[in-house]
Amino acid sequence: MKKIVILAVFVISIGLGVFLWKTGVIMNKVSTNINVLGSIAQNLPLKNKKVLKGEEEGRINVALLGMRGRGVDGGGLLTDTIIIASYFPQRNEMTMVSIPRDLAINAQGERINKVYYDGTQNGGGDKGGFEAMRKVLSEVTGQPIHYIVRINFKGFEQMIDAVGGVTITRDTPFIEPLQFHEKRVCDGDKGGVFTVPSGDYDIKRNKKGRIVAQYPLCYNKTEECGGVFRVPAGTTVLDGEKALCYARARVTSSDFDRARRQQEIINAFQEKALSVGTLTDFSKINALLNALGDNVQTDMQLWEMQRFFDLYKENGFPRLVDQRVLDNAEDGLLYAPKGAGENGAPYILRPRGDNYERIHELFAEIAKEKE
Repeated sequence: MKKIVILAVFVISIGLGVFLWKTGVIMNKVSTNINVLGSIAQNLPLKNKKVLKGEEEGRINVALLGMRGRGVDGGGLLTDTIIIASYFPQRNEMTMVSIPRDLAINAQGERINKVYYDGTQNGGGDKGGFEAMRKVLSEVTGQPIHYIVRINFKGFEQMIDAVGGVTITRDTPFIEPLQFHEKRVCDGDKGGVFTVPSGDYDIKRNKKGRIVAQYPLCYNKTEECGGVFRVPAGTTVLDGEKALCYARARVTSSDFDRARRQQEIINAFQEKALSVGTLTDFSKINALLNALGDNVQTDMQLWEMQRFFDLYKENGFPRLVDQRVLDNAEDGLLYAPKGAGENGAPYILRPRGDNYERIHELFAEIAKEKE
């Protein structure tokens, strides 16, 4: 995830020169904390350089939020992906921890994936969403969240395509036969997309078991990811669309496995995006710039992005020393309460002990220098 940030940094850095005008326009879209003149001043030779939040303490925490996107059906501003990337500049290391979208954040069972959306309401916009998520993530992790980057599905696809796809290697095939081939009540009479008859029905019964209504079920006429999504064993190059399918698939695996695949895609993306060939290919840089402007938002200022890139230039590629996914395994830090997801009840996860102490300990532990 930090690599996406570094990539943004590189792209925006170019804008300080020949592409200043274009970058200024893009940055007004990308940043909720824009200060172009102040950022340019940071690059003047006689200016005392600022440091990033957390840099002097030796740890910079960046939250990456992934969502469908504003105005997209299916909960466009619900946060399906939450990854905390911690960068340790003095030793040039980083860690990643994925937080599941179903984590309940209060006694009422409200899930963390709705926090950003709630923050945008009542005139809050993206700034309100960022601040609401920053507050909750700080409570969950026990860490200050210095920066946030939000990317939507379209931006994810475009950025992958802009670098020519990503390469993954699997020991076994991967298949998701259900998620993108789901059946819903036919909506053709409403101009919808679930119009291909499945032959099945959604049957409603009364308390005595008698059928009171039945509705025909249909498949999506333009099924996502080809309906049944597959990735073969061995080495495969995924374009943006396939990479997104791979990062979203969860029905026949789990949200936790999905989080691990998302981290896998991020690692593959960073390797490709920060390769020498990519950084010297203007057509790819230009495509990335356009993708960022339309589909990414951050609370970083321009000079802060520049500083991230300067750190990369000074230190080289950071070493990924720890990757975690908060889950409900036997030794995991979360659990599903009794009845969660049953009889119409929402599926939620809670921290073991019903407090965040063990999660705080995890985030403190991963800060220790690895041998």
